[in-house]
Amino acid sequence: MGKIVGIRQETHYRFLNFFTLDARNKNGGKKEYYMASRSKDVEHLKLVTGKNVPDGVTMYVICGEKKDKVLLVRQYRYPVDGWVYEFPSGIIDPGESYREAAIREVREETGMEFHPIEVDPMYERARFQTVGMTDESCACVYGYATGEPSSAGEEEAEEIEVVLADKAEVRRILREEEMASGCAYHLAHFLHDDDPFAFLKG
Repeated sequence: MGKIVGIRQETHYRFLNFFTLDARNKNGGKKEYYMASRSKDVEHLKLVTGKNVPDGVTMYVICGEKKDKVLLVRQYRYPVDGWVYEFPSGIIDPGESYREAAIREVREETGMEFHPIEVDPMYERARFQTVGMTDESCACVYGYATGEPSSAGEEEAEEIEVVLADKAEVRRILREEEMASGCAYHLAHFLHDDDPFAFLKG
């Protein structure tokens, strides 16, 4: 098994930082490994604390009078210089629970009111994102939204279009558009289950 023998912080930014890990591979050979993190310093990296506390939250939200639409955001993302379909999501503020963050983020990004459902905690617990390059993890909260979409809460740095997609539109998006991977996987349940949250009840 590999071993980390030193950590160097390369940047000191607000939302994302870069670290170099001085490591030994399984045969004892030296190597450098590079990673990004939401942590502000070395002491709060998950590899140091040993705790997977979620940095952010993602929301799988069903809406519409017949509960036949899924709430998506179409967002301009600089790393790919293009628009990507995603679930509403965001960073958890200090002192905020991930469920509180979920309600706030849905309101800010879409103008709608989010009503989380109760599920077994194993479905909501923090999961790592792109674990080969970052220790970022997100909780996932499931529920329903009411109200009308609005961009009034959008931040200046954001470019977001709110999308209420029925099954036909979800099929088109999956075939034709760029998407976040976790969102795409969950939309399979939306397409094929009469109750999109049926998989949470097993």
